[in-house]
Amino acid sequence: MTVQAGVVGKPNVGKSTFFAAATLVDVKIAPYPFTTIEANKGVGYVKIKCVCRELGVKDSPVNSVCIDGWRFVPVELIDVAGLVPDAWQGRGLGNRFLDELRRANVLIHVIDAAGATDIEGRPVKPGTHDPMEDLQFLEREITMWMYQIISKDWPRTAKALDLKSNIAKELSKKLSGLGITIADIESALSEISLLRKKPSKWTEDELKNFIHVLREKSKPIIIAANKSDLPAAEDNIKRLRKELSGKYLVIPTSAESELALRKAASKNLIKYLPGDSDFEIIGEVTPKQQKVLEYIRERVLKKWGSTGVQQVINAAFLDVLEMLAVFPVENENKYTDHHGRVLPDVYLVPKGTTAREFAYMIHTDLGEKFISAVDVKTKKRLSADFKLEHRMVIKIIAGR
Repeated sequence: MTVQAGVVGKPNVGKSTFFAAATLVDVKIAPYPFTTIEANKGVGYVKIKCVCRELGVKDSPVNSVCIDGWRFVPVELIDVAGLVPDAWQGRGLGNRFLDELRRANVLIHVIDAAGATDIEGRPVKPGTHDPMEDLQFLEREITMWMYQIISKDWPRTAKALDLKSNIAKELSKKLSGLGITIADIESALSEISLLRKKPSKWTEDELKNFIHVLREKSKPIIIAANKSDLPAAEDNIKRLRKELSGKYLVIPTSAESELALRKAASKNLIKYLPGDSDFEIIGEVTPKQQKVLEYIRERVLKKWGSTGVQQVINAAFLDVLEMLAVFPVENENKYTDHHGRVLPDVYLVPKGTTAREFAYMIHTDLGEKFISAVDVKTKKRLSADFKLEHRMVIKIIAGR
């Protein structure tokens, strides 16, 4: 399954820098609004502990990368151009950009934690803008965008829904292009007690409330509190974490620092893995480069523990979406596929995925001819409805 994260926010907060750091795709980066005219798509990576060292083998990855015992699992990132207030009405090419988020499973909201840009993305004195306003504006834009889609010709739609026994199923057809599941719709309707109320009897406020709750469930948000190296950011990050506790994860980030470290590592100037809390200089660096690296070490790594970019990607997929990493193999003793490659693949799957469902994800034939599965680490047989766990190594047994 393709899982996507949309990188969103207002202009000039470091979204494109975050995207470039996460993917090392060469995108235009400049301190002015609408640098990103077309949505950029690229591959980022979820970083997990590989099972190779636990099993005492040297792996040969195919669909992912293993470095020093860390497996980097690819995920798709979409960098959407900066949104401005009333983007849902088309302002600033807003609808076009919002449409790029249709298939996003989770939204990474990059905010200027230093408060150095106003609501439109224009530079202001650090600390003079409240980043909380940016979150509220983005929530409203996405909610109103979804509301605009579902409310179009609503009276007629509502009357048709009145005649249906499964409202959620029918609503999912209208929202099919937004990557919203029937389960999301049922959960939202249940939460605001609309499951048994005829849609034609819903008030406008009830419809808006439904869309608001549905947005929270279908497009969950994680906050990348960017520019964390600036002095004005620290108090804002503490306040955001306190005020948003239980609702949103807030992770301090310095996208510029991460991009600098990844570029330095790619030139063999330093030894650094994304997400590390420090780096080691292994090449010849100029005095200027040395100064930049020391700034990053002191103002970012020592202060926050990392640049935050890798942590945001990990949290988006592993914590917010609650996905699990599962390693399929054909030979449970050698941990290989039919080509003899050791631990070649790893799949990110939703929490609650069963052994049979996983077999279908690998290949339709495996699912249809599924007999059982084997937990390779324990050698235990698993039934079709066994729910898989994080970092499991699985062999699927299928009939001929």
